[in-house]
Amino acid sequence: MAATNPTPSEFIRHHLTNLTYGQHPDGSWGLAESAQQAADMGMMAFHVDSLFWSLVLGVTFLWVFRSVAKKATAGEPGMMQNFVEWIVEFIDDNVRGSFRAKNDLVAPMALTLFCWIFLMNFMDLLPVEVLPRAAEFFFGLHFQKIVPSTDPNITFGLGLSVFGLMLYYSLKIKGPIGFAAELTMHPFEAKNPLLKVLFIPVNFFLEFVSLISKPISHSLRLFGNMYAGEMIFILISIMFSSLSAWILVGGALQFVWAVFHILIITLQAFIFMVLTIVYMDMAHDNHAH
Repeated sequence: MAATNPTPSEFIRHHLTNLTYGQHPDGSWGLAESAQQAADMGMMAFHVDSLFWSLVLGVTFLWVFRSVAKKATAGEPGMMQNFVEWIVEFIDDNVRGSFRAKNDLVAPMALTLFCWIFLMNFMDLLPVEVLPRAAEFFFGLHFQKIVPSTDPNITFGLGLSVFGLMLYYSLKIKGPIGFAAELTMHPFEAKNPLLKVLFIPVNFFLEFVSLISKPISHSLRLFGNMYAGEMIFILISIMFSSLSAWILVGGALQFVWAVFHILIITLQAFIFMVLTIVYMDMAHDNHAH
């Protein structure tokens, strides 16, 4: 860290700041060396640490599953093959139970999202200081956030990608007219033509708000839960710089929270995956209007 003996507020601010690459006020591009510089770079900056760890974890997932698939045998499977097959069957059961149409993209997408998000969330269980200290010692990097799902840019990127697919399949399956009818003919319906016309703007407002809320809630749910979990780990780690009695308390709290957090990181990956399946099912639901 930049300061030798940072105050608790400086410690928290440091660990919540991304390694940011962007344009400085003088027009040059480079890494921000302070939280204020990172904030001044604005919307066009890149969170290098979030992008790096997302890519590393995504490639790790693909490599592991590809390696297992290449070595898969019809005979007695190994422990890793059993584990991968269990995950695939678990995802397949959830897709079959929630997705009524036929689309070969949905199951692989659900598998990828669940495993990728779980790995990103799992980074929160690593000690708060280890990788940031290593990055500073070996590469001179002042900031390093290693949990991509605590970055709203990552969660919104995932949520908006799912939302884009939802809109694409809604238009493809239902057609522009069917999709427009879905937004304007519900929830209020009437047989009277005049009332039907009067209900169109009301229905559109309600359905449009419901539609737009999907990617927002999809993204913020994952971000909020993981950000809160990371904040608790950071607060607990502050105890290790206090008296010996607080070190023992901090160690006990960290263990308890880590055990409980295993459930949280798995549940958040599962919820994101299930909502994705449900949204895709809604996009393929071509009921008559």
